[in-house]
Amino acid sequence: MHLVLTLASAGSTAKAASSLHLTQSAVSRALLQVEDKVGMRLFDRTAHGLAPTAAGQRLLDGAGPVLAQLLALETSLEVPEEPPAKLRVVCECYTAYRWLPSAIMKLRASMPTVELAMVVEHTDNPVSALLSGDIDVALLTTAPVRGGLRAQPLFTDEIVFVMSGTHPLASRASIQPEDLTKYPMVGGPTPPAERRWFLAKVFGRKVPALQRLQFPLTEAVMDAVRAGMGIAAMSEWIAGPYLGGDLVIKRLTLGPLMRPWRIAFRRETEPLAGRVAAALADCAPRIYV
Repeated sequence: MHLVLTLASAGSTAKAASSLHLTQSAVSRALLQVEDKVGMRLFDRTAHGLAPTAAGQRLLDGAGPVLAQLLALETSLEVPEEPPAKLRVVCECYTAYRWLPSAIMKLRASMPTVELAMVVEHTDNPVSALLSGDIDVALLTTAPVRGGLRAQPLFTDEIVFVMSGTHPLASRASIQPEDLTKYPMVGGPTPPAERRWFLAKVFGRKVPALQRLQFPLTEAVMDAVRAGMGIAAMSEWIAGPYLGGDLVIKRLTLGPLMRPWRIAFRRETEPLAGRVAAALADCAPRIYV
């Protein structure tokens, strides 16, 4: 293709030879080999020089783009491929792990140059892990951001109240904060900051004494609620799969209890963290649409 383009531009084997730094006889032999390979004549020899035949013109029309692609391919091979950027993600609250793994798998397909990985072993103390460089991005609820870390709003989840369908409050359209003082609150281990946030949002400054039943597993919490032993306050992400049949959810009369989430990161990971935040914004499942 390079030979044919040069011959068409030069108009003769002599001029083409000079351009290609070959002898005229070498160019003539090369042209004969090309024509023999394609099985047809590509140039007519005229008194004014070489003139492309119809087949030669078709080859000329396609040769330029093909050569350009070959050159681009050769150039790309000379440049070493950059390894994908690594981004280690952790959540402050285990509730997000209900849907985050599948969201991460979808993000991997849409962000092929970023290697996303979850490091759940840092769930209990994500801010310290960020500061030490053990993780790159943390999804936070109540933990304060410190030490020069950056954060931006991400999404919210709703804290709903789950009870048995036979519970005395089950027939209510909504419940009052004081209703929660009359029945045990059933739950699992809750971080102190998370508990303080919940009590302040529901009761304000005057927090009453609450009866509490604590179980180590979500399944045990839900079974206790199903048995009528009390009310569970939990993320919609956890409650969703258990609803239906003998379990119902209620909201406070005050309105939905929304828990804000933030994405925290170090300065150097801000561009990648921003891409992850944008991709995760619509991934969180909802009970109420």
